[in-house]
Amino acid sequence: MPKNARSVAKAETSNALIASARQHFFDRGYADASMEAICQDAGVTRGALYHNFGGKLGLFEAVVRQINDEIFDRLEATTPEDWPTLDGFVGGCLVYLQLASEPEAQKIVFREAPAVLGQKLRDLDAESYLAPLQEALEELMRAGEIVELDAVALARMLNSAVLEGALLIAESDRDDAAIDRVSRTVEGMIFGLKSG
Repeated sequence: MPKNARSVAKAETSNALIASARQHFFDRGYADASMEAICQDAGVTRGALYHNFGGKLGLFEAVVRQINDEIFDRLEATTPEDWPTLDGFVGGCLVYLQLASEPEAQKIVFREAPAVLGQKLRDLDAESYLAPLQEALEELMRAGEIVELDAVALARMLNSAVLEGALLIAESDRDDAAIDRVSRTVEGMIFGLKSG
């Protein structure tokens, strides 16, 4: 098989495993999801799972990455035309909380992943969101919208606060009151940075 064809076959196998695993992790949780059932539904061997992901944990990490990437893509699509504005930035954070509170993200990323991945979950979150968040904060500082602070520190702290808010919503079973409480708190924190 030519190298390009092998790459395509590997990508197809990986995509099939991730799609199957997403459904199994959502339906059963990480601990009760069976590698045999995931492979059977994906139409691949268990060896293919080990070859592509190293095992169940690697596959779970790939699922979390995919969900994070989808949230980021949907978040990016909501960026207002008049960016950068403080209102737009706050709106983006609130959209993130709404997207993160959808059932699949809640179950896999915010309930299962903290126990399964530990610190790795924070690392994955930082990979997806830290650089764009820092850039946005720097733009807001240059535009005089928020006070001048260390953008690296502020991005890390704000990212952690929003992630903790998403985890708090997850603990409340996506209770609308919890989403509202967390959203108002995040909004208050960010508007507290307003200059002048």
